[in-house]
Amino acid sequence: MELNRIKEVLDEKGIKQTWLAEKLGKSFSSINAYACNRQQPSLEMLHQIAKILQVEIKDLIKNQ
Repeated sequence: MELNRIKEVLDEKGIKQTWLAEKLGKSFSSINAYACNRQQPSLEMLHQIAKILQVEIKDLIKNQ
């Protein structure tokens, strides 16, 4: 099962979930659900998140 590393990448970069939510035009609860792995973002959303955070998509995904 693949889980995302959005929370870890945000923490590493010192970026708040609220800032990312604002940049994406999404609610904080949506971003928090992604960050806490309660919900997985679509591939398109992962691409947008990677672009905003200036990382590769593969950096947002962890293999279990």
